[in-house]
Amino acid sequence: MKTLYTEWQLWAVASACFAALTAIFGKVGVEAIDSNYATLIRTALILAMISVIAVATGTIQPLSSISARTWIFLALSAAATGASWLCYYRALKLGPASGVAPIDKLSVVLVAVFSVACLGERLDAKNWLGIAMIAGGAVLVAMRT
Repeated sequence: MKTLYTEWQLWAVASACFAALTAIFGKVGVEAIDSNYATLIRTALILAMISVIAVATGTIQPLSSISARTWIFLALSAAATGASWLCYYRALKLGPASGVAPIDKLSVVLVAVFSVACLGERLDAKNWLGIAMIAGGAVLVAMRT
């Protein structure tokens, strides 16, 4: 019997749900403070939470066992995440969550383009149609009359 979802798809749906809550909670949380300071507080709380999870699950490994390549790409990912969060919280401070979040989700379109260009992944016409629909939908949701 074929399952409805694979494990990675269930985790991805959970991620989308938490990302939606991030926008709602973040919009309320950034109302009374500077967006950069809000990002700092959020980052510190995430570090504490993930530290507890890593220790509790026993997934910590010696830092010396991590390759230079892994360090470089994790550092690049961290820099991109930090820049994204700073921009996201600034946008939430200035605009409506219902407009900020869809524009932020244009990252889905960019991931598709970058994964083809940089990782050699292949997408067929149906995939590209979906990506175009995501882009169009994000723009339509974010538009204000």
